Amino acid sequence: MKSLSSLCLALLIALGAAAPARAQEFRTDINPALLYYQSFLLAPDLPKADQDYLFDGQEWLRGQKLPERFGKLISYYGKQLRYARRAAASTVPCDWGIDLGPGPETLLPHLAKCKRIAQAGRLRAMWALQEGRPEDAREDLIACLALGRNSSRDGTLIAALVQMAVENIVCSTVAENYFQLPPETLKQLSDAIEAAPTRGTVATSIGTEEKSFFLGWFDKKVEKLQKENPGNETKVLAGIKELFSPLEPSNEGDAPPSTEPSVWERTLKAAGGTVDGILKLAQEMPPLYTRLAAVMALPQPEYEVQVKQFYAEVAASKNPLVPAMLAPLEKCRDKEFVTLAQLAMVHAAVEFKLHGQAGLKTVPDPCGNGPFAFERFVFEGVDRGFQLRSAYKGRGYPVVMIFVEKDGPAFNVAGQKAGQSAAKPATAK
Repeated sequence: MKSLSSLCLALLIALGAAAPARAQEFRTDINPALLYYQSFLLAPDLPKADQDYLFDGQEWLRGQKLPERFGKLISYYGKQLRYARRAAASTVPCDWGIDLGPGPETLLPHLAKCKRIAQAGRLRAMWALQEGRPEDAREDLIACLALGRNSSRDGTLIAALVQMAVENIVCSTVAENYFQLPPETLKQLSDAIEAAPTRGTVATSIGTEEKSFFLGWFDKKVEKLQKENPGNETKVLAGIKELFSPLEPSNEGDAPPSTEPSVWERTLKAAGGTVDGILKLAQEMPPLYTRLAAVMALPQPEYEVQVKQFYAEVAASKNPLVPAMLAPLEKCRDKEFVTLAQLAMVHAAVEFKLHGQAGLKTVPDPCGNGPFAFERFVFEGVDRGFQLRSAYKGRGYPVVMIFVEKDGPAFNVAGQKAGQSAAKPATAK
């Protein structure tokens, strides 16, 4: 009996010792979207004042010791980031289960939640670095990058834009905390960017916009209207008019209502006032979407030439649907070039940390003919780090990113206000 008791006790001790190791294990064969949906359910229900404190004008958080209040509040997002980390380790594709059948009425509620998790991940990484835990900061940033890439899996243009926003968050976090990230951690982050899920692109999303978000949906709606109202052209046209509401400009704010004819009025006139005429105008669109997708996939120099030619034809088109549906897509590729440049800048900065100027020159500017331009950055008379500049100026200003090598007063590290002081909002008390 004594021998049996000893055996049972030894077994319990062994199981107890093994439990923590097993607790760290998790399945990697789960659809990442399911894990993300679970993380959404775990969002902390913080009072608005606390949410504003964390997320309203985050630039003020740099350049100072983060207070205990910050650490306590951001810790509530730990469960969300835990599930995002698990999703990042998943070995199966991400499928959000979004039905694009409703066309422009399709709801994409996950996108805003994805961005908020990325914002929380940035703040958790900042706190982890202050607490001397660069490994935790690394894991949260890797999880956020994977979340951004996976957010674009439904193929919509808005999802691709959210992906870019998350990528920009991750890149900026690396830049502003560059001095706190050890070389090995930076190398791991750089490698993780390379190994992350495939990027959704503007070019591939154009096909989704065509088939699901208007044209494919539009054809089905018109066909249904004709079946429901056989021989009644007036009712069919009234129904089609309702379908045009997503194309009409909104009169939000203080701007006076437009006196110009609506898209519907111009289209009806160009169609000769008939359903068949409207369908004929719509049938002119697919080849243009195909051309635009090809233009959007071009490298930056060729893109600049061909996109101007394409949109000159759009502006001159006598089909009112052409500018109404294609003009809003014109600037999306510009945002994508900025993101691609910033991702490459992170790689270049890591190589600079590891190998100096020789390493920096191994990373080409995706929008230029060589490496990024490099110069020291002085803020308020103090050398605070270095600035990388891309040759790309498609948004009206150079794309730059400043990598902070010395702590001090906060400034913007990227965007149009890069290098300018980061103002502290009223909520940050």
